Amino acid sequence: MGKSFACILISVMIISASSPVVIDEDLIQNPPVGLFEEDDLLRITIRGSIAELLKDRGSDPQYHSITISYKAKDSSLVNVPANVKVRGHFRKDRGNCNLPPLLINFSKGDSKNSIFEFQDKMKLVTACRHERYVVREYLVYKLYNLFTPKSFKVRLVKVLLDDAEKGKKYEPFYGIFIEEEDQVAKRNGTTVLQGKLVRPELTKRDDFMRMAVFEYFIGNTDWSVQYQQNVRLLALLVGLPSPVPYDFDHAGIVGAPYAKPREELLLDNIYKRRYRGFCMNDMNSFNEIFEQFKRINPDIIALYTNCPYLEKSYIKNTLNYVEAFFKTINNPKAAKVDFEYPCEEGNTGNIVIKPADK
Repeated sequence: MGKSFACILISVMIISASSPVVIDEDLIQNPPVGLFEEDDLLRITIRGSIAELLKDRGSDPQYHSITISYKAKDSSLVNVPANVKVRGHFRKDRGNCNLPPLLINFSKGDSKNSIFEFQDKMKLVTACRHERYVVREYLVYKLYNLFTPKSFKVRLVKVLLDDAEKGKKYEPFYGIFIEEEDQVAKRNGTTVLQGKLVRPELTKRDDFMRMAVFEYFIGNTDWSVQYQQNVRLLALLVGLPSPVPYDFDHAGIVGAPYAKPREELLLDNIYKRRYRGFCMNDMNSFNEIFEQFKRINPDIIALYTNCPYLEKSYIKNTLNYVEAFFKTINNPKAAKVDFEYPCEEGNTGNIVIKPADK
């Protein structure tokens, strides 16, 4: 083991150990029944000074008071006070998105006995350009849930924004509530690793390869472990961290009109797949991951064919996109070309993606 490799490994262990891991066995065995344990569409109304909220897109957006309303199973109306602010980078920019993503901050006392009781600060993905892309991104999260519990749970919602001051109601749109990263960590008996510049080789091998092949599968290149660009790391007190991906709106399988590959990757469009894992000269290392994809393929197909919120043309195109992936992994020569790409010198296989705001 080289000196630099050993130093990085020790750093990973130190960073992991700096945040004590509290394993909540009851939470793991009996997750709370609530927001993310059901798949039906949740309809909510967000009421407050919406115009002021949506204008607050500067470098330091402030929290605004709101009330979130929804109907309980007995049809009674539940009102939950909360605070909300604009979040994000690319999607926060008015030039990129009509509606910015939001961060909702719940108070435990105010959310008790509601569907939000176990939430603290939760992300809400909004309709950037069109709500169809929200539904598509939601399904990518659901796809990764099929592969591993080390993934973000999501809930599809229909959102009505009601500006109480101006008496204006906005056109309802689909949104995505995303599970908090601390909850993902607790579910898996881990903690969130905050350290940066962790090399992919120093993450848990099977978890990394599963993620990297999945990113290739969906046509997403906008991620990196080193800068935790659209990736979070879950760590035990001792051992290597596991990467968990999120934020898939630039993936080819989503097809958002504003999405484009990073220039340094030299790709023409987002639909071209590029494997961005580290070099593995032995293709046998991919066998277990490929086999998992093959086992899950019927569930992948069902996820799209059974979704009532998708256009038929998109379902057809997506199933063709999925089929192309399986043709590649079922062809040893084609798989070798694509998945040994990072081993070739002089190409873009080892470029590290940095956050756009860095």
